[in-house]
Amino acid sequence: MNVTDWLLDSDPAIRWQVMRDLTDAPDEEAAAERTRVVHEGWGAAVLAAQRADGSWAGGAYAPEWTSTTSSLQLLRLFGVDPTEESVRRALDLVRANVKWEYDDLPYFDGEVEPCINGQAVAIGAYFGQDVKVIVDRLLTEQMADGGWNCEQEPERGGSVRGSFDTTINVLEGLLEFERATGGNAEVAAGRERGEAYLLERGLLRRLSDGEIGDRKWLHFAFPTGWHYSALRALDHLRDAGGPPDERVTEAIELVESKRDADGRWPLGLILHDELPVDLGERDGAPSRWITLRALRVLRWAGRSEATVTSSTASA
Repeated sequence: MNVTDWLLDSDPAIRWQVMRDLTDAPDEEAAAERTRVVHEGWGAAVLAAQRADGSWAGGAYAPEWTSTTSSLQLLRLFGVDPTEESVRRALDLVRANVKWEYDDLPYFDGEVEPCINGQAVAIGAYFGQDVKVIVDRLLTEQMADGGWNCEQEPERGGSVRGSFDTTINVLEGLLEFERATGGNAEVAAGRERGEAYLLERGLLRRLSDGEIGDRKWLHFAFPTGWHYSALRALDHLRDAGGPPDERVTEAIELVESKRDADGRWPLGLILHDELPVDLGERDGAPSRWITLRALRVLRWAGRSEATVTSSTASA
C-alpha cells in the first residue's frame, strides 16, 4: 500500500498537511490546498455548526467534545485559514458573546484552570485574538518543576508537582502565542522549562519511580482534548522546531512499534463521545490523523524508515 496516496485520498484538512510535512510539495501547492479547508469537508462542516449566539453546542467548554473550545481546536488542527472572512466573522461572534461556564468570564480572557487556559491561548493566538492576559496568568502559574497542573493550589490540598496533561496544553498554547506575536524572552523561557519538564521524564515516566505515569499515554487518540500522549508530546516538540535528543528515544520507539503491516497507524484510543463532524475514523482501524502525526514525527527524528520494537509497546 502507498500510505502517502492513502493519506492524500482524504479531506483537505489532511491533504494540505501531508503535502507540507511529508511530500515536500511546493509551498504554493500546499497553500492552495489549505484554502479549501474552510469551504469543503470537515472544516466547512464545523464552521456551519456554529450557533447564532457564537457558540458551538451552547457552551464554552461543555459539552466537552462539541463545545466552542473543542470545535475551535478542531478548526485549528485542521489548519483553517484564520484570515478567511467567514472565519473572522465566526471569531467575532465568539469574542462578543461566548462566556466561560466558570464565573461567566469572557472567552478570550480565559478562566481559572491552566489546562483549559492553555487551549484558550492556542485557539486565540491562532485566530488572531488578544490572549496576552491569559498568557501572563499562565506564566505566574508555572510550578517549580517546570510543569503546570490544574490541581496546583497547595493551600487547598492541591498538587505541588506538574501534570503531563496540563503541561502539554499550556505548551501548545505558548508556542502558538509565540508564533502569532513573536513572543518574548519570558514566554520562550517558560515554554522551554515546560518542555524540559517532559523531556526529563522521557515524555512517559515519573521521576519518582521511573514508571509509566499513565498507560493511556501509550495509546494515540484524535482529537485529544486535554489528554496527553507520547505522540502528542512528540508532535509538539517537532512543531517547536528543536532537534530531537536521546530523551525522546523511548517515545519514538513506541510510535514506531504501533505501525501496522501496511505502514499505517490505528486509532488506538477514543476519548470523545461525539464530535461536531464525523472524521470517519473508528477504534482500532487505520487512522489518517494518527498516521500523519506519526510519520511527520518520525521524519523529524530521522527515523521514518526504521522499525523498532519498544518495551512499552505491549502495554
